[in-house]
Amino acid sequence: MARDPQGALVALNRFGFGARGGASGDIVNAASDPRGFVKAELSRPNGVLLELPGLQSTPELGQALFAYQLEAKAARDAAAKVVAMAPPEAAPAMDAKPDMTAGNTVMTVQPDAPKPPVVPPPPLNVVQKVFRAESLARIQRATIVDCGFTERLVTFWSNHFCISANKGEPARIWAGSFEREAIRPFVLGRFSDMLRAVEQHPAMLFFLDNQQSIGPSSKAGQNGKRGLNENLAREIMELHTLGVGSGYSQGDVTTLARIITGWTFAGREGKIGVPGSFAFNANAHEPGAQVLLGKSYDDTGVTQGEAALADIARQPATARFIATKFAQHFVADAPPPALVAKLEAVFKKTDGDLKALSLALVDSDEAWTAPLTKMRSPYEYLIATGRVLARIPDDPNRYIGSLNMLGQPLWSPPGPNGFADSNAAWAAPEGMKLRLDIAAQISARIADSIDARELLDVIAGEAASSETRNTIARAETRQQALALLLMSPEFQRR
Repeated sequence: MARDPQGALVALNRFGFGARGGASGDIVNAASDPRGFVKAELSRPNGVLLELPGLQSTPELGQALFAYQLEAKAARDAAAKVVAMAPPEAAPAMDAKPDMTAGNTVMTVQPDAPKPPVVPPPPLNVVQKVFRAESLARIQRATIVDCGFTERLVTFWSNHFCISANKGEPARIWAGSFEREAIRPFVLGRFSDMLRAVEQHPAMLFFLDNQQSIGPSSKAGQNGKRGLNENLAREIMELHTLGVGSGYSQGDVTTLARIITGWTFAGREGKIGVPGSFAFNANAHEPGAQVLLGKSYDDTGVTQGEAALADIARQPATARFIATKFAQHFVADAPPPALVAKLEAVFKKTDGDLKALSLALVDSDEAWTAPLTKMRSPYEYLIATGRVLARIPDDPNRYIGSLNMLGQPLWSPPGPNGFADSNAAWAAPEGMKLRLDIAAQISARIADSIDARELLDVIAGEAASSETRNTIARAETRQQALALLLMSPEFQRR
């Protein structure tokens, strides 16, 4: 079989996280059969799962969170009681000196006053420990996989069906388990199954406040203290399935919100289920049949909402919306219309088979001939850096901190529409300067042991441009050469 250096670069950068350094031979293996190299991961569906010792289920994490919150409350109450019972102590001697410029009084402590003790940072609580463990597991998996296509699929769908860990402690402790339970098992399965798993997951229900949504005519709604919350219903239709301008109305949003009232998660006491697990609260569910998108759904409890989601997943608008977004992520901000049409047809024909959708993308000529113009997101950039330098992380803090600095904090998008997936978002001058700062920091630590010219062959092989080769060759130091390599088009573009 003829070697295809450019195809290898496309395979590794467009579909994966870039070539690994060391003795992986990724660029050589990909050059012998670029499409086969990418598709190989699709034949190992269990390889998408992330089941590692120490990673707990959502109910287990929920119960750990509930216990921690009780302990924290007890500690706060005890501390408040001690303060209330303690006798007042003499305040340190102070001299009041007027600040004539600010118009305020500045209080200064006498020189002989005791210095405050140095307080060590508090230990990590269970929420912080879980978040870091989940982060490390995800980052390590992306760093070591062969091509990284399935991991790229995970990040795509996790951003499509996003939650934000910044919502609160439940979202932060569940961010990793949400991805492990509601995204990964269905990346090569059916869209409708992923949709149901996502919308019934406690992390999504908490993120979009559906546990607060009460049917106005339900038993719980009779007291009038809380009513319908349309957040989840709106994002299901606008962001998860049909897309804006697809023909649904505000009335459809309200109807879907009524249909999924009662979808919640069990609390600490476990009155309606295992604490921390999905639960259906019949007392909060809006009774009666509902008409959504022209179809009537009988009141069958939780299955009323499941039936509605299954039908929404099969809507032509959903196929078009998903196909367009899929092509935009992997190929171009303005993808070839022929490619979008192919993906849409496959989605419809296979009833939303996401493995078939992924294969159709890889088998399309448009995905291989389109130029590599998409800018890697900050996450993709950092993972690609770890891969090419053959550095398997053992501490997630450096990645978490760098992602925060670059504007893509892990599992914490600014809104329910996820992080932007366009060049305009990631190629801005300020963002590129920050990438250069990170590249310089990495180079300062390890450049003495690395020849950037050899590493360029690992990254791009014969597909590396003469401009990049000449730029690296003219570098004055190894440190400068490595920084230039990490900022090159062969490394930044996909």
